[in-house]
Amino acid sequence: MSALALSTRGLDKSFGSLVVARGIEINLPAGERYALIGPNGAGKTTLINLMTGMLRPDAGRIILGDDDITGLKPHERVKRGLVRTFQINTLFPRLTALEAVTLAVCERRGEGADWWRNLPSYRDAIEEAYAILASLRLGDDCERPTHELAYGQQRLLEIALALATKPKVLLLDEPAAGVPQEESGELFAAIANLSQEISVLFIEHDMNIVFRFASRILVMVAGAILVEGTPAEIAADQRVREVYLGSAHHG
Repeated sequence: MSALALSTRGLDKSFGSLVVARGIEINLPAGERYALIGPNGAGKTTLINLMTGMLRPDAGRIILGDDDITGLKPHERVKRGLVRTFQINTLFPRLTALEAVTLAVCERRGEGADWWRNLPSYRDAIEEAYAILASLRLGDDCERPTHELAYGQQRLLEIALALATKPKVLLLDEPAAGVPQEESGELFAAIANLSQEISVLFIEHDMNIVFRFASRILVMVAGAILVEGTPAEIAADQRVREVYLGSAHHG
């Protein structure tokens, strides 16, 4: 069995009488691409918030590699290699893609405050930023302002900003949300081609995308993991069919 990149043990979370996480146990092996699916309100984004430290669990533990990170703040988890993207675009509209990712690289190095004052001395940061953008097929558009990029490219840029932190685990909360269907396949192809040193857990509505790109699928219902399996196992699972029966939307 592969070493675990990220795991949770007995995660519980309630808001008053509303239970949003019940005894959640997840094991994400190093280098794998896992999908997290479930009906609206299942608690998927809440689980991501718990893992990244945006929410504090009532009980349970979160383990990154061999380290218990349950008590760490969000930025401390980022420094340890646990990074997320958000559903909502939070990019810098006036910066070019290359400037935005260079800033993120410099921030990781502790040089974020004054990087633009002496750009030639940050040539290696610029080169690293360009390499990240090129790996996500954004190299040709790196000099364009963020607000001019197609929406699918903006979502890729969000991933580029996450990659600039050198993550071990990347959590993607609906990376294709709002992206035209013809662009979402390209977006996920870029995600699939990320380094195998990075483990990925993604939330996604589109079951075609999920079955195409996930090595394993976690199905969440009412704050708990209903079942985990390969795409073939999930497709054949009667309980999963019942959860989605008559539902036009997944997620």
